[in-house]
Amino acid sequence: MKKIPEISCLELFAGAGGLAKGLELSGVKHKALIECNKDACQTLINNYSNKLVHNVDIRSFQFEQFGHIDIVSGGPPCQPFSMGGKHKGNMDQRDMFPYACKAISTYTPKIFILENVKGLLRKSFNSYFEYIILRLTYPDVQPKTSENWEDHLRRLEKIHTSGKFDSIKYNVIFRLLDAANYGIPQRRERVFIVGIREDLNIEWAFPKETHSLDSLLWSQFVSYDYWERHKIKPSAIEHLDTRNQQRVHRLIQQPTLFRPSLEPWKTVRDQIGDLPEPDFEGSFDSEHVLREGAKSYLGHTGSYIDMPSKALKAGDHGVPGGENMIRYPDGQVRYYTTFEAKRIQTFPDDYKIWGSWTEAMRQIGNAVPVELSHHIASSLARTVCV
Repeated sequence: MKKIPEISCLELFAGAGGLAKGLELSGVKHKALIECNKDACQTLINNYSNKLVHNVDIRSFQFEQFGHIDIVSGGPPCQPFSMGGKHKGNMDQRDMFPYACKAISTYTPKIFILENVKGLLRKSFNSYFEYIILRLTYPDVQPKTSENWEDHLRRLEKIHTSGKFDSIKYNVIFRLLDAANYGIPQRRERVFIVGIREDLNIEWAFPKETHSLDSLLWSQFVSYDYWERHKIKPSAIEHLDTRNQQRVHRLIQQPTLFRPSLEPWKTVRDQIGDLPEPDFEGSFDSEHVLREGAKSYLGHTGSYIDMPSKALKAGDHGVPGGENMIRYPDGQVRYYTTFEAKRIQTFPDDYKIWGSWTEAMRQIGNAVPVELSHHIASSLARTVCV
């Protein structure tokens, strides 16, 4: 039997380790996890070797210390491009894409995997996003001292259109993925950027979607097997938003008895329904503690338990609240516990998050869903090993 070679990885902007854990589950061996936030680093130390974790500002990090690297991965801070942020993009001092480019230029890995928010694709960021893609395509083409990013972009465009380049080049593709379409119990849209070194002559495409909303609605309001599986009374269609009610009516009116081909979206109930109700003592688990104060009002209604969760979020001043609450059929709401939020992000139950509820939710809200990371990374790892 052919032995699969070890695949090494340098993880930048590691956060709580969602992307890193998915890579690890795919057989990737981490050489270092780089993160500037102390609480997130403590989370990484709790779950990985202390020797792997580097609590450092990447702007002062010495990259040339790890030898051979097969994969560079990470989620550069998303605040410059977040829909909920200040939308400064490249003008924001937190824009760390240039440092991801520096790591790729230093190590010339076989592959890189970067993740960021949907806001990166905003029309107002079009030119800068093109700049990011071309910088990643030609990581050795560094900006000159007197060159601003627009001038550097023009130089990269000339190189790209000339078809003449003798140094390292990457074939770069990107896609906006909704985690729910890959079996994650959460509507989380994120941009994934993947680069494969051109000289490897590797063909790769993003994995096909495996789950769908129509399949979930079919199981709830046509076959009813969703409710039978959970051994509960079917919920009324009125608990859905207007758009999904309309989709249910279309499914019912279709002249076919064949269910949709993909698996149903996973719901909050699917993911955490087996857990006991939280209490103030954390009797089940120290991360499964009831937190009071959840309120529902217009635009702040929580995540309906029989649909995928809204995307968990981390705000500038703590957790916003609406996205991090469960909403039951009777209209009652409560906050997710840290343990439940970990499950929504598909972290293993024994993966420990460091810090208070607010800090833990910030880390979890910033993370890549572990199973989505695993889905993408395992496909890439198989490609590298061929």
